[in-house]
Parts: sequence; C-alpha cells; structure tokens
Amino acid sequence: MSLPSTSREWHLVARPSGWPTDEDFALREAPVREPGPGQVLVRNRYLSVDPYMRGRMNDAKSYVPPFRLDEPMTGDALGEVVASEAEGVEVGDLVVHQLGWREYATLPAAWVSTVPRGLDVPDTAFLGVLGMTGHTAYAGLKEVARVRDGDVVFVSGAAGAVGSVAGQLARLLGASRVIGSAGGPEKARLLTEEYGFDTALDYKAAPIGEQLAEAAPEGIDVYFDNVGGDHLEAALDALNRFGRVAVCGMISGYNATEPSPAPHNLGLVVGKRLRIEGFLVMDHAALRDTFLREAGEWVSSGRLRHRETVVEGIEHATDAFLRMMRGGNVGKMLVAVGD
Repeated sequence: MSLPSTSREWHLVARPSGWPTDEDFALREAPVREPGPGQVLVRNRYLSVDPYMRGRMNDAKSYVPPFRLDEPMTGDALGEVVASEAEGVEVGDLVVHQLGWREYATLPAAWVSTVPRGLDVPDTAFLGVLGMTGHTAYAGLKEVARVRDGDVVFVSGAAGAVGSVAGQLARLLGASRVIGSAGGPEKARLLTEEYGFDTALDYKAAPIGEQLAEAAPEGIDVYFDNVGGDHLEAALDALNRFGRVAVCGMISGYNATEPSPAPHNLGLVVGKRLRIEGFLVMDHAALRDTFLREAGEWVSSGRLRHRETVVEGIEHATDAFLRMMRGGNVGKMLVAVGD
C-alpha cells in the first residue's frame, strides 16, 4: 500500500481544571515518518481511552509522566503494521502498542506486542479483557488481594472495563459470592444477568453503605476498589477481620478541584487488621503469560464475558474519553480510528 503523508493526532493544549473541556484538546495533522532500521509503521485501528489518562493531564508528579502540552498524547492502541524495517515483525501483523491518540505511529519494533493467534476472540479483546484491562483485574485479585476459596468479594465500578472482568475473575479464582456496584438499573441488571455477579447494587438508588450492609450481612473478605470515596468507606465498614483491599483506582476524585475527604472510618483498619494495597499493572508484568493462557481459555470458552463500547472516528476520541469518565460506557471504551 502507498503510505500516507500526514496523520491526525490529538494534542493536549491546556491543563484542565476539574472536568476537561473541548478547549483543552486539539486534533492536528503531522507528517508520517517512514520507519528506520529496527522500526515499524503502524496504522492504528482502535484506540483505548482509560481513566488513568485524566491524571496525566495534570502537571503533577505521578507514576507516569504527564502529557506534554502541544505534543501528541499516548495510550494503548491496536493496529496493523504497514511498513517494517525490523526482523520478526512483518507487514500485516496486528500489534498492540502505546502510541495511541493518532492515526499512524512510527516506533521501534521493541515497543510493540504482536497479537497472538489461535484464540477464538476478537482482535479488540487485546485492548480490553485480554489486554491491560484484564491483566489489571487479574493482578489485583491474584497477587494483591489474593482471593481464596470461599471469599466474599465486593467490586466497585463493576460495569466498567476493569470491574466487569474483576467480578468474573473473582468467581473463577474461587470466590463463593461476588457483589458489584454500578450506576443505574440497566448497568445493575447487566452485572447479574450477563456477568454472573450474585448481587448488584445501584449506587444511584440509595447510599452504597446501606446497600452493602444489607447485601452482605456477614461481611466481605475482599474489596476491589475502582471508585474510592463513599465506596471505600462502605467497604471498610463491611470488611471482616483480616480483609484485603486492592486499590486499582479512585475515579470519584479524578476531576475534583479540591481535596476529597478521606473515609471517616479509617480507624477500622487497625481493629480489623485490614490490608489495603494500591497497585499498578506494570508491577505485575511477570503474570502476563499466565494471565493470557488462563484468561484466553476462559474468554474462548465463554466463561469470561466482555463488552465493548465503540465510538467511531478519531475525531471523536476526546468525546469518548469524557463519556467514559462520566460512566457512559459498558465494558471497555474504544475508539475505531476509521479510514
């Protein structure tokens, strides 16, 4: 195929205060670079938008560097190699890499992961249930919370990309009962009817603490936290002695303009001898092969279900991001780049 001369890419042009707005972003054109030795050129098919990206829009020290103003943003992408100057990566290969938010990416071959063949799954699964999303849920339950046979597990943000996988994995890893929270009756029904949660709590219907106490009168053993705030406070009340909390994210405070108050019941951590641990999937890279082997079989057999919300067109990538941040997605939020 003839290579394009330009590529559209999203730039952050202003640091948001509170919720990002359209004025904080710009879709610009840039020249497409032909690959040099050891490099590949990838035509991105799908882009991933994820909650952690909101933190990168702030000029603050964190576990990943902030986005630079007036430069292309980055994130996971799935694409097709259209030119290669690297051994082991061929034209036509499907790859996952981190130069998303753009139509074309030229990058070292060492930065791409070739999508494995032989699994009966859609290619987009490698941005979601078999990608960073699923790996995050697996690591949080397997190595951080260390789910055991018979555990009662509570997952917040359970209709989202990570939460929906975490709830199912908890059961596959031995939990006896899984409770999830979601916003609205439709998402709550999805948890029980499609993802196999035992109980779904609609946090918009009543205070989450009251609902969790009623759903788990004998307490919970593990809390997988995507939300923080009132959900974390409710979980601390409900956790049994020696309970474990895997903190994946705290999306309730990502767009706050003032510090969020800590849970008022943190003292329970001492008396109940609780363990609370935040984690990043990058710290659990050694689990990736085991995760892909087990989860790949579960997805292929239908034991691990997943959904995607796909927004068409790279020009709508920021819309997709903001929609995801407001809970407007079911499962993994993706952007189909288009022709």
